[in-house]
Amino acid sequence: MVQSFPRLFTWVLVVVLLQASPSAGQQNANPATTEGDFVVKNFKFRSGETLPELRLHYTTLGKPVRDAQGRVINAVLILHGTGGSGHQFLQPIFAGELFGAGQLLDATRYYVILPDGIGHGKSSKPSDGLHAHFPQYDYDDMVLGHYRLLTEGLGVNHLRLILGTSMGCMHSFVWGETYPDFMDALMPLACQPVQIAGRNRVWRKMVMNAIRNDPEWKGGEYSAEPQQAVRTALDLLL
Repeated sequence: MVQSFPRLFTWVLVVVLLQASPSAGQQNANPATTEGDFVVKNFKFRSGETLPELRLHYTTLGKPVRDAQGRVINAVLILHGTGGSGHQFLQPIFAGELFGAGQLLDATRYYVILPDGIGHGKSSKPSDGLHAHFPQYDYDDMVLGHYRLLTEGLGVNHLRLILGTSMGCMHSFVWGETYPDFMDALMPLACQPVQIAGRNRVWRKMVMNAIRNDPEWKGGEYSAEPQQAVRTALDLLL
């Protein structure tokens, strides 16, 4: 059953990340990583749509440790935010403070899994070619995709920890509700378990409208990236 990591662990992690600097992180060489893709055949989304092949990209650090029954007992899942990817956690400010020898998620002790969510990084996304015809997806679909990546692709049936930031934070709450016995602990960072509302929702709506209102958007069937839409969206994001 899910339980919170000790409060001290949470505060230590936050303090470490806030105090980290690129120069400090550079002193610790990143542990070796492994990348791969797992393809789910005929993935059915909550919208009722189906994608013949859903590609889920992932990066791992460390090696799985198995018990006498062959079950992985040291896996940790780290989930990125909107627009990010698993690779963002390999930046020195994170990797140099988390995954090195003796650090909180020491890759010599833990099997760290950094997946790219649906629509992000090297996982399947609209810009692969389907554009506006890509299935509508939500957090439940993204969590299900990661669940199948873990269980069917990587042979992981239990996690020591799920750590998520921003959108990944929201995913961690979905994990806790949907698969409450799958992990020992959740560490949701930078989100709340409520529907997006207020300025956050308005800001996201403005970004979407800026893209849709660009004539070069062409209902999602653009041949070249709609530059005005991208500039407007970036202005709002930055």
